[in-house]
Amino acid sequence: MAQIRFNHVYKRYGKDKEPVVKDFHLDVDDQEFIVFVGPSGCGKSTTLRMLAGLEDISEGEILINGEVVNDQPPKDRDIAMVFQNYALYPNMTVYENIAFGLRLRKMPKHEIDLAVKRAARVLEIEAYLGRKPKELSGGQRQRVALGRSIVRNPQVFLMDEPLSNLDAKLRVHMRTEIIKLHKQLGVTTIYVTHDQTEAMTMGSRIVVLKDGIIQQVDSPETIYNQPKNMFVASFIGSPQMNFIEGKILENGDKLEFHTNRHALQIPDGQAKVLRQHNLIERYVLLGIRPENISIEPIVFDAFPNAAFYGRHLFSELMGADRFLYVDIGTDKDLVVRVNPRNHFEDDEKIRMVMDMHKVLFFDRTSGLRYE
Repeated sequence: MAQIRFNHVYKRYGKDKEPVVKDFHLDVDDQEFIVFVGPSGCGKSTTLRMLAGLEDISEGEILINGEVVNDQPPKDRDIAMVFQNYALYPNMTVYENIAFGLRLRKMPKHEIDLAVKRAARVLEIEAYLGRKPKELSGGQRQRVALGRSIVRNPQVFLMDEPLSNLDAKLRVHMRTEIIKLHKQLGVTTIYVTHDQTEAMTMGSRIVVLKDGIIQQVDSPETIYNQPKNMFVASFIGSPQMNFIEGKILENGDKLEFHTNRHALQIPDGQAKVLRQHNLIERYVLLGIRPENISIEPIVFDAFPNAAFYGRHLFSELMGADRFLYVDIGTDKDLVVRVNPRNHFEDDEKIRMVMDMHKVLFFDRTSGLRYE
């Protein structure tokens, strides 16, 4: 298997151009499943292609098992890559597509046959080995592309948005199949996606990228609950985190977060952090996930100093949840995740309470979280 190190890697398209990947430094453990996530153009696919040898490295080093591979051709890196468009040969059968790379290596025919049938059995495509790609569904084609990769028994899998061409139901199914495949094979895997749901459900660690720069590398739970900055906080999570601007003020020995309508008492632990950053009498941004705001009466007893009011604008029924959009007198509507049994009329007044222990505070200028 393989350990991978990106050692302060840069990528420029032209000598005087701004880098599209900037000071990318990361260690990937043997057998790890790590996900690169970020918006289009953030450099995630370019970084993957540099590791595969399909793009030159402008600066820095990439190491596989301690060996620098900057100048090593792709065929010598023992890496298999799965693309979003499958890249299958239309004139070949499924069997021939999976076997193609092994034939190029001049493996004995009986070994090729064993390897192809073993991969087909793992991916449950044995019944389709005699078909052409045009006779397959999207999910079946993706399985063939995976089969062509795993049959080589590589030391690294690279997956570049492999599920983006599938419908929503099939994407969910293929996510679980890829996770099961990784657990079965134990091959070091780097998976690229712009879909934060894929990132949260698949990766043991997530690398969040923006403008070619790593914003945070952590477990899905840490990324979600303790984002390093506002970009990570807003990119991960659906609906995204609410942000409310307000001022930190003292009230006796307590701190409060004040907007033009509301005053919310800050728990002692968070107040200590805000004092350490000298934020009294200063404006900050409060971040709160939609599920950490409640309209249930029983919760008001637990947080008597965190209640506030808003005006119901509209709601979205999402099956197991309902998302309320509420006007609380700020420049952005507040989104609240509630039980779908709750119904409100337009302009109806809603009483809410925040779980103030789940609130995060961010710098208005840098976007960094105070910690």
